Formats: sequence, structure tokens, C-alpha cells
Amino acid sequence: MYRKKIRNDPNLTAFQKKVLLAALDIPRGEARSYSWVAERTGSSRACRAVGQALALNPYAPHVPCHRVILSDGSLGGYSGGTAKKRRLLRKEGIVLKK
Repeated sequence: MYRKKIRNDPNLTAFQKKVLLAALDIPRGEARSYSWVAERTGSSRACRAVGQALALNPYAPHVPCHRVILSDGSLGGYSGGTAKKRRLLRKEGIVLKK
């Protein structure tokens, strides 16, 4: 359902669409790094741009940007605040070591 919304959203850039579609590929109960998402978009060095695109995610939490963390396993940012990101991850059974 959200894949179609993302693909047809005229307010998103092509890169934002790739980022959000990659986030949809992260299974519930798992997390991936910003670099993983960047690689999925075809722009492996665009980790910061991935973070910026996720910060503007109009479909959160249905498009699970909260599942994207730093490559060292730490939380990273979240537009709803890091406490909310940690709660969402814990609700899915993801407990970060850092």
C-alpha cells in the first residue's frame, strides 16, 4: 500500500522515494544502517542524505525509518525524538547495545 503512495507522491524527490522504498524492505524486528539504505539507493556514499530523506518521511511510522541506525549499532537520529525511536525499536524486540 505505501509503496504505491511513495511512488506516486509528487512532493518526494526520486532519491527520497528510493530511500523510503528501501526502508520498507527492512523487516519488522530488524534494523539496518544508513549505509545499508544508501547502498540500496545506488548511492553508497550518501549516508547523510539518507538521514535527511528519512527525517522528512511523511509516512512514519508506517514507512519504518526508526529501523535505520548508525553503522556502529547506536541509535542515530529520529524526527520524533530518540526516546520515541528507542521505544519503537524495543516494541519490535530490537535492543541496541549502544
